[in-house]
Amino acid sequence: MNGKIVVVAASILAAFAILWPRHEAESTFAPIMAVESQEDPLASRAKGSPTAPVTVFEMSDFQCPYCRRHALETYPTLEREYVTSGKVRWVFVNFPLPMHPNATPAAEVAMCGAQQGKFWPIHDLLFEHQAVWAPLKEPAEFMLSLADSVGADRAQLTSCVEGKQTRNIVESDAMGAAQAGAQSTPTFYIEGGLLVGAYPIEVFRQILDSVHTAKTSGK
Repeated sequence: MNGKIVVVAASILAAFAILWPRHEAESTFAPIMAVESQEDPLASRAKGSPTAPVTVFEMSDFQCPYCRRHALETYPTLEREYVTSGKVRWVFVNFPLPMHPNATPAAEVAMCGAQQGKFWPIHDLLFEHQAVWAPLKEPAEFMLSLADSVGADRAQLTSCVEGKQTRNIVESDAMGAAQAGAQSTPTFYIEGGLLVGAYPIEVFRQILDSVHTAKTSGK
């Protein structure tokens, strides 16, 4: 089994190398960076140092089961090995798909939570409890209760959600994801190349190690 994973990872890395580099992140995700006014516009939904040599934009849909699998099974290891170590900065980009009616409400709750520094705890809970809220006709109350559990200010969050204060952020995210070439979720924009799908950790290791070496060689 491990041998098969290595072979698959190598073939994906070869395909990724053909696509890389495609676009500069600064231009591709300019709408996302411009829509928020803080000094570091991505800080509220990013992990890792802004000066990390590699930046990964994860284009994700909170109602997507494959995004859930990545968030709960693969990302924790990536964070430990690459983000915490300073090699990679990880940025979440909302890309709610039309087939998922509750994906946009979830994204808006998460981004409203980001205003209180609660994006990542809410992100985790939305994925953990996806099976509960995904089929609901009115998911807002359950989503807000998840935010309650991580200490978000309910009145402020409710005002933000009901006023659709983060709708423009979610829409700008989706526009940036489409410009980057994303058509499905999860898709990862890694320094100009696209990785499409919820691949196992072995695939990410090969790609991130290769890109990190390319970005830091000669420095």
